[in-house]
Amino acid sequence: MSFWIWLTGGRTNPSNQTAADRLALWWGRRLATRHAGVDADPEAWISPEARIHPRTGRIRIGPKCSIAAGVILQGNVRLGENCSIQTGSMLIGYGGWDDPAGRITIGNNVRIAPFVQMIAANHRFEDTSRPIAAQGLEHRPITIADDVWVGGRVIITAGVTIGTGSVLAAGAVVTRDVPAWSVVGGVPAKILKSRKPESSP
Repeated sequence: MSFWIWLTGGRTNPSNQTAADRLALWWGRRLATRHAGVDADPEAWISPEARIHPRTGRIRIGPKCSIAAGVILQGNVRLGENCSIQTGSMLIGYGGWDDPAGRITIGNNVRIAPFVQMIAANHRFEDTSRPIAAQGLEHRPITIADDVWVGGRVIITAGVTIGTGSVLAAGAVVTRDVPAWSVVGGVPAKILKSRKPESSP
C-alpha cells in the first residue's frame, strides 16, 4: 500500500473534501509539473499516483480536469476543460509539441471511464525482411470532440476522430471515425444509433 492510498483512504478519484485530499492534490500537481513539458491549469485535480510524463512532446491539462490514480498520461496530449480520466486508462501521444501527427487532443466535458486505451501510433510491419521492432512507428493523431463519453475498456486506435456528443460503449474497439452524436459499440465498433432525432439540427 502506498502512502497516498493510506492517506486518502483508498480513493482513486482526486478530491478536496479533507485536508489529506488537498495535500494529495498539491503533491499530484507538483509531481506532474516537475517536467518542463507539462502545463496543468491551477484548477486541475491530479492524483499523485497518476504517471504523467511529456516524453519529447508536451502535456496540457485544462481547468477542472480530473486525473485519477493509475492513469498513464504520456507524450503529446492536450486536454480541454472539465475532462475526467478514470483509473487504469492510458493515453500516449507521440512526436514533438509542434508535430500534430501523433497528438492526442481531447475537447471539453469529455468523460473517459476506467481502462481506456489510446495510443497515437502503430508499428510499421510491411517489410517482412526486417523485424517489426526495427521498422519504427507511424504516428497518427487521435481527436475527441466535446461532450463525449468513452466507456470502460474502450480502445481508440491511431488516426481516429470522435465527433461531438458521441458515446462509445464499454469494450468497443474504435478503428474508424465516429460522426457527431453517435452511439457506437462492438469489435470493431459500429454505429448503433444517433443520439439526435431525425428532425434535430
